[in-house]
Amino acid sequence: MYRSVAEFIEEWNYEAALTQKVLDALTDESLAQKVSSDNRTLGAIAWHIVASTPGMLMEFGLTVKEMKDPNSVPTSAREIAETFRSISSDTSEAVQSQWTDSSLSEMKNVFGREMPRAAMLSLLIKHIIHHRGQMTVLMRQAGVQVPGVYGPSKEEWSQMGMEAPTI
Repeated sequence: MYRSVAEFIEEWNYEAALTQKVLDALTDESLAQKVSSDNRTLGAIAWHIVASTPGMLMEFGLTVKEMKDPNSVPTSAREIAETFRSISSDTSEAVQSQWTDSSLSEMKNVFGREMPRAAMLSLLIKHIIHHRGQMTVLMRQAGVQVPGVYGPSKEEWSQMGMEAPTI
């Protein structure tokens, strides 16, 4: 858990940048990719990351700009990526300006559980990481080159003149 707002901001900026990298790689055509007929599309998962972030922050007690139409998935990959870019910046600003290091230990009931604010922030980051992982699988199925996140992607190994690990 975070002991300071600065620790959260550092990790948020890092993870949001990795998420941005994945969102920036999407194409309009790839947004329709589904794992099965009864699951979300790649576009819906991407938009869920974008649209749920302000909602989660408001649930946590932070004041942020509400999205004008969070339930309508855009058909433009660029719009999804640009909206996340703005929301990511808003997230850093809201936490930095509204909470203090000492307030991170304050408890609040969130989604039916009592938790300290620091745990809420950890939940927010884990949420985008979880859905980012789902997106990369669907991106590969859609034929979109997946950018490396915590290391090189399959395609990036060859760009470095190396073979991708087989195991």
